[in-house]
Amino acid sequence: MLNRGVPVRLRRPLIAVAGAAVTVIALSACASGTTEANESGSAAASGEGFPITIEHAFGETVIEAAPERVATWGWGSTEAAAALGVYPVAIAEQVWTVGEGNYLPWVEEAYEAADVELPALLSDPEGGATVPYEEFIEADPDVILAPYSGLTEEQYETLSEIAPVVAYPEAPWTTPWDEEIRIVAEALGLADEGEALLQDISDGLAEQAAAHPEFEGKTFASVWDGDGVMSVYTELDSRVEVLTELGLVPAPSIAELDSSDGGFYYDLSYEQLDRLEADFIISFSSDQETADAFLTKPELQVIPAVAAGKVASVYDPVTVSSVSPPTALSFDWDRGMPVLIDSIAAALAE
Repeated sequence: MLNRGVPVRLRRPLIAVAGAAVTVIALSACASGTTEANESGSAAASGEGFPITIEHAFGETVIEAAPERVATWGWGSTEAAAALGVYPVAIAEQVWTVGEGNYLPWVEEAYEAADVELPALLSDPEGGATVPYEEFIEADPDVILAPYSGLTEEQYETLSEIAPVVAYPEAPWTTPWDEEIRIVAEALGLADEGEALLQDISDGLAEQAAAHPEFEGKTFASVWDGDGVMSVYTELDSRVEVLTELGLVPAPSIAELDSSDGGFYYDLSYEQLDRLEADFIISFSSDQETADAFLTKPELQVIPAVAAGKVASVYDPVTVSSVSPPTALSFDWDRGMPVLIDSIAAALAE
């Protein structure tokens, strides 16, 4: 079973049961209002425009005033907030990527550059399958941002007893990367700043597209090879959608073979691999040895692009996570999108 980044979000959503919900709610009533974490960042909205109502898959959430203590859950919302100058006081740990008790490098760099104390890490060893309610209570947030996460309705309702929760608009782990930034900005009362941030990112992607005219119209499939099955990311997945900004096109075979019923990935048996037609394949792996083995694995040679050597390999947990999908802070990270773009260019040159 896969983990975060490719991983955490490629994991089949597990139905987490909040068995201690009653206890959690009771704890919430008596939680102290202080922690050692810094208050959220200096660019918080002045308070104008609040209350704000945000609709999502579980209904709507009302944020009464400009958040001062932000907690995040899932992927990317920490970076979106920090890029807008608001530094969350508690964030989900990323065990698969950097190990327990460590921070994503682009997140740590942003906090250090702003001279803001690093946030508390919320335990997340199962990629969102369980939620550490007591740790959320200890963080004492006044909003919980989870627009790109796998929250179940039960988890959402329990967290909402602690603070207002902004969930995903439609389905778990399928919020487009730009929409996530837009949702976070709106929740913080920084909608205009969010649009400016999105424009900066869009301009950067446009520059990359112009630098690689050979990308225009080329079809691709993004995959993670398993034991006897290959996980294929659908067009709903942000790591796929973001590459269309470079002129690339998701291969039609992805939709033709899709068995996910609206999910962000599906498993394809080795018996069907010959039907996965694309100009090139993006292969995500946990290390270089596995990435190299992908290129010569006999069972995979029925994929036309693999047989032709047209494979862009992305490996090691940090690099994989930085583009799975990229976040507001990892687009320019030197081991992130630049590595993926160079790998795609090399694959197309084969």
